[in-house]
Amino acid sequence: MSKKVLVISTSLRKNSNSEKLAEAFASGAEDAGNVVEFLSLKDKTIAFCEGCMACHKLGRCVIDDDANMIARKMYEAEVIAFATPIYYYEMSGQMKTMIDRANSLYDSDYKFTDIYMLTTAAEDEPEVPNRAIGGLTGWIDCFDRAHLSGSVFAGGVNESGTIKGHSALKKAYEMGNCIK
Repeated sequence: MSKKVLVISTSLRKNSNSEKLAEAFASGAEDAGNVVEFLSLKDKTIAFCEGCMACHKLGRCVIDDDANMIARKMYEAEVIAFATPIYYYEMSGQMKTMIDRANSLYDSDYKFTDIYMLTTAAEDEPEVPNRAIGGLTGWIDCFDRAHLSGSVFAGGVNESGTIKGHSALKKAYEMGNCIK
């Protein structure tokens, strides 16, 4: 039985390394027979959360921008994969802003259970993505049925496209391909 998979690329850079990692994951998930939607935050308008909490009553944010559409897609997905470049040992600001704006999902009957984290950085030490993963698991912990199902880190990639041939691409593909 196939699953509905949403892959969210949060990098705003053209030909970004994290987006290539996301594409590898999406290919693997698609090849496993899943229904995959690839979404990029590039060219999306996403304002900061205002903390008004109206989303808990309305089921959507009062700010009328692209975050509501993305949150709706997150709500409908059974699997969500976030891809982000690591900036100063953390997730990108646009990823953090998007998960903050998905606050309307908290009290909902969301479908997602499996969350994946795909990260890239210029630094190559294995601990580089730990804070970003911690930030995402802080969000995941607010959803009783959800858990971090896996992560892939591609270190040592800085300039656009330098991920080509990196072993993390194969790992991301294989991780996506294991979704059943």
